Amino acid sequence: MSIATRLTELGIELPEVAAPVAAYVPAVVHGELVYTSGQLPFASGALPATGKVGAEVTAEDAKGYARTCALNALAAAASAAGGVEKIGGVMRVGGFVASDPSFTGQPGVINGASEVLGEIFRDAGQHARAAVGVTVLPLDSPVEVEVTFVLV
Repeated sequence: MSIATRLTELGIELPEVAAPVAAYVPAVVHGELVYTSGQLPFASGALPATGKVGAEVTAEDAKGYARTCALNALAAAASAAGGVEKIGGVMRVGGFVASDPSFTGQPGVINGASEVLGEIFRDAGQHARAAVGVTVLPLDSPVEVEVTFVLV
C-alpha cells in the first residue's frame, strides 16, 4: 500500500511545511536518508500551547503535540525527498520535552510521535529513539521532534 493511501485510510492530511524559525532548512536528503530539523507542533502557523509539560501543559496534550511534530517532520521530509512516496520508513526519532523539574514522563509524551509513525509506516515505522527532558525549547514550545527517515 502506498504511503499516500495509508495516510488517507488513517484520515491524516499532511500539513504545509513549517517555515524555519532560524537559519536552517526543514529537511536535508543525504544518501538513503532524510534528516529533518527539529519540528515544533505548529498547526496553521501557530503553536497550540506554550510552557512546561507537567506545569502549564498536561502530558496528554503534549503527547498530541508530539504527534503533530512527527506529521510536520514527515511533511518536511516528503518535500525534501520529492514526495511522500519516496519515504520508505523511519530510522530514528529524537524527542525533546520542555519539562517542569518534577516531570519524568518524557517517553510517554514522545510516544505521540512514535505511535503515529508506526500507524503510517507499520513495520517500517519501528525506530530507535531518544526522549529528553529540557529546560526550554524555541518559542517556549512544550515539545520538539526530529526524525530520520529512510528513502525507498
